[in-house]
Amino acid sequence: MILAAGLGTRLKPLTDFKPKALLEWEGHTLLEHSILKLKSEGFTSIVINVHHYAEMVMDFVKAKDMFGIEIEFSHEKAELLDTGGGIAKASWFFGKNPFLVYNVDIISDIDLRAMYRDHLESGAIATLAVKERLTSRSLLMSEDGFLKGWRDNRSGETILTGDTAEGLVPIAFSAIHIMDPKVFSLFPKEKRFPLMPFYLELANTHQVNLYRHDRDSWTDLGKLESFS
Repeated sequence: MILAAGLGTRLKPLTDFKPKALLEWEGHTLLEHSILKLKSEGFTSIVINVHHYAEMVMDFVKAKDMFGIEIEFSHEKAELLDTGGGIAKASWFFGKNPFLVYNVDIISDIDLRAMYRDHLESGAIATLAVKERLTSRSLLMSEDGFLKGWRDNRSGETILTGDTAEGLVPIAFSAIHIMDPKVFSLFPKEKRFPLMPFYLELANTHQVNLYRHDRDSWTDLGKLESFS
């Protein structure tokens, strides 16, 4: 799944008249970068959630013959459903196997095949890609590579799944994750909800695996300064 429904508020005024997914970077739209990345890693079926200038996104994909893979849309017409709600709405698309979620504003050379294998070997219900880099908010990782908390590095606010932060390693989330379809039965009842609080709650009862990809390039193009 490619998450592409957001308003792109951090990219204003570039997103005043077009969606973030159709902003261009090095000769291609962000959406093209994401689709071609997933295709190159062996993915053959993709669902894209849309909301802001949704018709522009759908028309763009339909006009492209180059992709050569199945692409469907999950239209959040009435309201944005946040990351968690957006994935829940698209649950009809996924089968019984673990599926990947990829933010449209991320450019990375991460090896998604290796990440998928790591997820299967871990036995975890979800795997989040993480990387050592400067960030305003960190995940807290145990020595054996599982999610154990979250910290706001500006305010110091910390959420733990255990009793102590001792031995936990701060690490940045890369906005790339793999989920087992079993998560759908564990999602909140609310229609609209963010994903990270859900992951932190989930980590109290299930293994949430963290996959480190420190050597890979990674760029967040969801902020205006990235295009300056």
